[in-house]
Amino acid sequence: MSFEDARGIWAGGDTAATDYFKQKTSGALREAFQPVVESSMSQVGVVQQYQALTKQFESVPFAKKEMFDINGYVVTKSLDGLFLVLGEEEKKIRTNPAAQVRPLLKEVFGGRR
Repeated sequence: MSFEDARGIWAGGDTAATDYFKQKTSGALREAFQPVVESSMSQVGVVQQYQALTKQFESVPFAKKEMFDINGYVVTKSLDGLFLVLGEEEKKIRTNPAAQVRPLLKEVFGGRR
């Protein structure tokens, strides 16, 4: 993280830190989540049910075959949810003094607004 990055986070909007971490970590998080999601979805039968449903759909005359990565979709939505919750917590920390429970948070964000 550069000094300019830190300054942008401090002076940025209510989710500036979340936005920064989303940009910098999404690729690595996607790689880490993918095998776990694939394994879990396979174990509970989601992939098999999706494949069966897809085969039924493809048997419909003139149905357009759609390529859809269900595991990729779940990973994407999981990361979206993660960063949504993180952003909400960041907003609380930036705007609500009661949420600044650590001395460092009070020092960084306490006199900000």
